[in-house]
Amino acid sequence: MAFPWIEYAGLMLAFGIGAVAPGPDFAMVLRQSIAHGRQAAIFTSAGIASSILVHGTYTLLGIGLVVSQSILLFSILKFAGAAYLVWLGISALRAPAPTPPAAIDAPARREMGPGRAFGIGFLTNLLNPKAVVFFLALFTTLVQADTALEYKAFYVLSMSAMLLVWFTLVSLFFTTRRVRESFYRSGQWFNRATGAALIFLALRVAVTRQN
Repeated sequence: MAFPWIEYAGLMLAFGIGAVAPGPDFAMVLRQSIAHGRQAAIFTSAGIASSILVHGTYTLLGIGLVVSQSILLFSILKFAGAAYLVWLGISALRAPAPTPPAAIDAPARREMGPGRAFGIGFLTNLLNPKAVVFFLALFTTLVQADTALEYKAFYVLSMSAMLLVWFTLVSLFFTTRRVRESFYRSGQWFNRATGAALIFLALRVAVTRQN
């Protein structure tokens, strides 16, 4: 069976549109960029991209369909994701105002290790129930049932790579000197805005429906 380029292109286009839409992932990478610097933001981006591999794997195995159809399992995932975002939002509200490092590539005052940054990105995406619904919608509407499994696996890898590239670019942009300094001038308002945004996104996650 020849590689289905048209199917692949349609899937990647739809996924790309969804990837660049503002949501918990974007808000988290933005906050990491300003509050903790370029390294933390890029590792957070890597965590988000890695989580896509998990979503893709359970979708291909059919587990995603089970979760999306089970009220109990879907609710557990939904409220766990919402609680995690609320915790991140409250942490942002309580954090001191970000202060600029001596150089743009120097560590921020409150350093965050790569492992923690990766974990934040991974859990932010993994616990988002909208990702379950989104993946199922993409694969059921744009991917033929008889498409070879190895091609579907390549689709998932491509999605993860696309997300890594996108959020790495976002990280690089928001950690440029001019952009970071504009956020630093906002002082504590940056923490209040990002904290409120994360809590608002948590509320949106909490009201996510299965269908």
